[in-house]
Amino acid sequence: MKTSSIELNPNKLVQYLNKPASEFTKEDIIKFIKENGIKMLNFRYVGGDGRLKALTFVIRDEEHLDNLLSAGERVDGSSLFTYIEADSSDLYVLPKYRTAFINPFEEIPTLDILCSYFDKDGTPLKSASETVMKKATQTLTEKTGYELQAMGELEYYIIANKDEVNMNFPAVDQRGYHESNPFTKFDQLRKEAMMYVSEAGGKIKYGHSEVGNFTDDKYYYEQNEIEFETDTPENSVDSLLIAKWMLRMLADQYGVIVSFAPKITVGKAGSGLHVHMKLLKDGKSVMVENGNVSDIAKRAMAGLLDIASGITAFGNRIPTSYLRLVPHQEAPTNICWGDRNRSALVRVPLGWFAEESSRMIATANPNYSDEFKSHSYKSTFEFRAADPSADLYLLLAAFAVGIRHGFEMANALEVAKDLYIGVNIFKEEHKDRLAQLEHLPASCYESAQALKKLKDVFIEYDVFTEGMINDTVKYLEGLDDNKLSERLYGKNEEIRKLVNSYIHVG
Repeated sequence: MKTSSIELNPNKLVQYLNKPASEFTKEDIIKFIKENGIKMLNFRYVGGDGRLKALTFVIRDEEHLDNLLSAGERVDGSSLFTYIEADSSDLYVLPKYRTAFINPFEEIPTLDILCSYFDKDGTPLKSASETVMKKATQTLTEKTGYELQAMGELEYYIIANKDEVNMNFPAVDQRGYHESNPFTKFDQLRKEAMMYVSEAGGKIKYGHSEVGNFTDDKYYYEQNEIEFETDTPENSVDSLLIAKWMLRMLADQYGVIVSFAPKITVGKAGSGLHVHMKLLKDGKSVMVENGNVSDIAKRAMAGLLDIASGITAFGNRIPTSYLRLVPHQEAPTNICWGDRNRSALVRVPLGWFAEESSRMIATANPNYSDEFKSHSYKSTFEFRAADPSADLYLLLAAFAVGIRHGFEMANALEVAKDLYIGVNIFKEEHKDRLAQLEHLPASCYESAQALKKLKDVFIEYDVFTEGMINDTVKYLEGLDDNKLSERLYGKNEEIRKLVNSYIHVG
């Protein structure tokens, strides 16, 4: 890492240790703790509910600290995961040094560090979502030679007591996209979260207010988004987990509620978790070829589309997920892809494909004198169905499986051609094209049925285990939401109760 990158890096450990987080060692962590007056250490790991847990230690001497950073600690797996039985529940949690960060909310100087699960034999826990994701991405690279990078767009609502919000400059209902002060009320909370996440190692692209905003008889609702840069799947998930936790901590300090629920109320924008992906070969992007979407990218997208209905089993895991996936809400309902097309399930966003795009800066700035460079490395494709109820590690694992599957499909390029759309499929004049496309599942129950049919793709190369697929199917079917939208149509009070029961999902 260049010296200038160290100086500008907001991660305090990176600055102090003068090295990138990926190179942190046990000795580095001990050095930082000793020389910066750190008194406590938090181990953090993901529970079955998708939230970060905490195990807190008072650092009593260097030998104690060294032991924690070398051997980890025991936890009760049966209290963290429903599928682990009490008679064999002990698990190890081992710290990942690269994830260490100063906890910004503690009065006592505290260092937090994310952990991975290991079983009694000292091997990564096979049923842990993180282990599955690592297996999926490694298999993708082994079978294709391509490395996956990903990033998420984390959408959320701030819910505040209407009487406590200054409404001198009200935002227009469902018109909050990229609004600024004073028409947005909680951008300061978002900005604080962005700084804290960055100081914890998250690579943030930007933050902004989102489309959704409205009021009811009691509350003011404001939708925001924090978007990340592409990174390794593991780093991407870790950043999202930390961001969710930090946003909730800040909301608690502000006296408001932050919700990542996919749907707050009918007729208003829901919160998704759009995930952008790109493939690298020898560290370089392979998404663009001759100024267009590459055949490599098309094969990858074809694979995702081919198993998209099964991916919802990991990306849309609560009944209200499917109240969001409705037409005209910028949420996909049909299996297709397109360029810059927000009605598609997989979208190739506006990219820096054309050679002329590198010269735009000189038009905006006539005195620009640097050499023009290609920015096509920024190009990605975006899966738009998932939402924050997702099991983040398993969602990324499912993406890796789908992309690998695309390279194993003999007809991948034909599938990509057939599933391409160049129009807004929700407009009346394009209803014939819409009728040609398969629907995504409309409930957790339908998602479970799709996963059953696609099981062989997910368990190939032992990425997902058959037991994990069966457990997922059992969980989704147990939510009893088959034809839920039809059952709830017009029953606003029942919808409100259902939404409230999942308001703190993930």
